[in-house]
Amino acid sequence: MKFGDDFFKKVEKKTKVDKNTIISLAQKLQNGNMKDEGTLREVIDTLSTMTGKKVTEEQKEKIISKIVDDKVPQDVDKMFDK
Repeated sequence: MKFGDDFFKKVEKKTKVDKNTIISLAQKLQNGNMKDEGTLREVIDTLSTMTGKKVTEEQKEKIISKIVDDKVPQDVDKMFDK
């Protein structure tokens, strides 16, 4: 799927995240080994910076553990189960 400049302008307007940052993150996700702790930490840090949300080391460890151990729900609805 190709996205044009209009798409990126709309995303940037809503999120304050520029096109280059979005493309860079997409490339990391596409090219990176999602079981590699370094890649995961980099993606988490990038998303944290992009969203302005602080992610503690404890939260990072939990996220990485879930991804590496294939415990991420495939169904989005299950992501919010307690």
